[in-house]
Amino acid sequence: MQTYFITGIGTDVGKTVASAIITEALKADYWKPIQAGDLDNCDTKKVKRLVSNTTTKFHENSYTLQTPMSPHAAAGIDGITIDLKKIKKPNTKNNLVIEGAGGILVPLNTKNTILDLIKPNYKVIVISRHYLGSINHTLLTLNLLKEKGFEVALIFSGNEHKTTEDIIIKMTNVKVIGRINEEPYFDKNVVLEYADKFRDNIKSF
Repeated sequence: MQTYFITGIGTDVGKTVASAIITEALKADYWKPIQAGDLDNCDTKKVKRLVSNTTTKFHENSYTLQTPMSPHAAAGIDGITIDLKKIKKPNTKNNLVIEGAGGILVPLNTKNTILDLIKPNYKVIVISRHYLGSINHTLLTLNLLKEKGFEVALIFSGNEHKTTEDIIIKMTNVKVIGRINEEPYFDKNVVLEYADKFRDNIKSF
């Protein structure tokens, strides 16, 4: 069984929809270690609404923070300090999809970042969305992960931007699992379509 860590080049790039698609494609378990803000409509609930299969188990957050901010700041408002020892991977015999928060250098406390949640045996899938500056953010993310020795693949999110995508692929030579287009909406059927489309590329990564 494999563990897939889903991260992005920043916030609001499509990590949660991508996590739902990957979870559905593999009928994997899903876990969001740290949820900051939006607790009534958290990412776990969003993925649960988008997944059709009955195999997936949704594991509890290690930390649920009240404020939609960087985890270190949200934890400070709640009067706590995030402790990596309390973030324990769920026990499962299934594939596991782990969704990060923001990008890989988002701080958890004064010493640790999201990167410290990624174990050496995890496969990392980076979600990249085009905006001014996204090439830089994508290259920084991919290159740091590769330098740390992780197996890395890429999913593009949003409308195609050929010159951006071509240079990222050429400069990093990472596997591209596919593209999640700018859909009018995402529901279980749309997620299922993408899951079918991406499944072989995810499994071969």
